[in-house]
Amino acid sequence: MLIDRTRTPAELLPKITRLFELSAAKIHAIEHTWRPEDGAPVFTVDGRYRARGWTEWTQGFQFGSALLQFDATGAEEFLDLGRTRTLERMAPHLTHAGVHDHGFNNVSTYGNLWRLARERRFEAAEWEVRFYELALKVSGAVQARRWTPIPGGGFIHSFNGAHSLFVDTIRSLRALALSHRLGHRLSDEQDRQVSLLDRLIQHASATAEWNVYYGDHRDAYDVRGRTAHESLFNAANGSYRGPSSQQGYSPFTTWARGLAWAVLGFAEQIEFLETLADTELDAAGGRVEVDRWMGNAGSATADYYMAIAASDGIPYWDSGAPGLEALGDWGSRPADPFNDHEPVDSSAAAIAAQGLLRLGHLIQNRGGDGGRYQQAGLHILDTLFDPSGPYLATDPKHEGLILHSIYHRPNNWDHVPHGSRIPRGESSQWGDYHAREAALYVLRLARDEPYLTFFGR
Repeated sequence: MLIDRTRTPAELLPKITRLFELSAAKIHAIEHTWRPEDGAPVFTVDGRYRARGWTEWTQGFQFGSALLQFDATGAEEFLDLGRTRTLERMAPHLTHAGVHDHGFNNVSTYGNLWRLARERRFEAAEWEVRFYELALKVSGAVQARRWTPIPGGGFIHSFNGAHSLFVDTIRSLRALALSHRLGHRLSDEQDRQVSLLDRLIQHASATAEWNVYYGDHRDAYDVRGRTAHESLFNAANGSYRGPSSQQGYSPFTTWARGLAWAVLGFAEQIEFLETLADTELDAAGGRVEVDRWMGNAGSATADYYMAIAASDGIPYWDSGAPGLEALGDWGSRPADPFNDHEPVDSSAAAIAAQGLLRLGHLIQNRGGDGGRYQQAGLHILDTLFDPSGPYLATDPKHEGLILHSIYHRPNNWDHVPHGSRIPRGESSQWGDYHAREAALYVLRLARDEPYLTFFGR
């Protein structure tokens, strides 16, 4: 990734304004055409959103996008839409014990509503705020119950089973964070009381130790900052067995979106932990120790993202994708979503951009130089939000907002248009949602408005 010049949040305002203008029509289009009985929209095919029928992990992004639209523009029709659909359709996600996605579904909906109500962005009676709080308490506890113990801690296992630790779940820790912040805890067998904060920290620690690499010769492919999508454990005794990948090219290459989840997830959790009293971290070894390993994981993954992205900040879908060789010196020039060898993943870029911005902000607030990360995040968004570029979906007939997103390349789930050898030109709910969220983050910075966090201030 090559940072070509210095940018400011204010400089992106025209592009962000245009993005939210387009976003309004996209949200309306999906609302008018989508049949609830089909489940949740996941990704587009020929510009129209389709379902996948697998855990419905994108439902929260669908309705959460309306809430972000309201937050950015003040248009109450989107508040009404997000509020109504959350009440009508999100309850099953609160008690879904079979997934690791509570932070995606429930913090994007109930969490955004709770935050907006606390910020007094809309009139919410006390019972309504308590309703959102109850939902968030339940969600965090249900997520934390999906637990695999390992020596010295444990982790929230993926829907693959008790043996599986996904790097994605680092961002779903928001569910545990909010539940803990609201004073909740998990009551387990024989009334054993479980701290949600302890489980949050233990899961983050396991992810930092086993899904993130640090260049310390752990294996023959140990490069600082790269991530494994999945870490495998012996569920009987908690011993680590090796890396794996579901959506990446291999266990020994880096799936770009998994890397992006780590960049954003660690940065957000550091921000959250800064709001807690030092004594709350004593059980985990103290603030200094937790900050050390979590900061190492955040900076390592951020540095690696910047190393494997193309010059404009957009990554190809996997760092080791075999077709990259045919693209020559691809890292020295902007990503090419129209090549015939390997697809880019704009959704990874949208996620990573926010993580880089948050990490840079953290470092700056602590007296360090976070400018490199902040400039990287702004550069990515400048690329994604450019109306004349290849990523912003300006065609009113296309229901997506950000083009050239990739879902599951190994399973061949992504649409390959006629005349192409690779997927291109389509959108995803997570890519669109995180583009809106990153845009809102920068919008608040540019307007000197309250700093955006999932946990409020």
